[in-house]
Amino acid sequence: MYLNQPLKKYLDEAAAKLPAPGGGSVSALCGSLGAAMAGMVANFTLGKEKYKEVESEIRQLLSQSEELRKRLAELTDADVEAYGKIATAYRMPKAGAEEKVKRSRAIREACKEALKVPLKTAGYCRDILNLSRRLVDIANVNLISDVGVAVILAEAALQAAALNVEINLVGLKDESFVKEKRECLESLLRESPVIKDEVLKKVNQSILGSPSQ
Repeated sequence: MYLNQPLKKYLDEAAAKLPAPGGGSVSALCGSLGAAMAGMVANFTLGKEKYKEVESEIRQLLSQSEELRKRLAELTDADVEAYGKIATAYRMPKAGAEEKVKRSRAIREACKEALKVPLKTAGYCRDILNLSRRLVDIANVNLISDVGVAVILAEAALQAAALNVEINLVGLKDESFVKEKRECLESLLRESPVIKDEVLKKVNQSILGSPSQ
């Protein structure tokens, strides 16, 4: 899959007239880049005498960011695979009534399965926001702008992933399933812009000496 391929190949195929990689995969990639930025900040904080008192906590945040980066990178490919199953379902024959029923059922099940990927992406991106909320207060101030980059990417990826959850919920008649997934998604989205803005305010205060206007 794409993780072991040149970045140019991924970007070219994401821009091409191809079914995948699409928005779900790109959302996960964006999230993994946010986690990478958080990890870089932590790495540049470790070993510095000025931050010795928080070194243990920084190591924990680094470990978390590395795990999130790995998982989101995996979802970059997983979304492509999930979309492939939806495409396969849509290609099923639909000549007779029985075939139509089987095809509709396959599409519904494929959509239910596929939305798990962007929902996981959204959850992991919320985790990046949460750890960045602490990182901005204790990490190497020389890398403070990269904490800002981390939260911008993570929140954008979360919002983008949410769109991909919603598009897979459209048309599903399982009301309890739809309600459950929407409630889960709403809980992830609820405070995310607030966390991003809170972190960016601190980033700008550190860089400019005053909050952004």
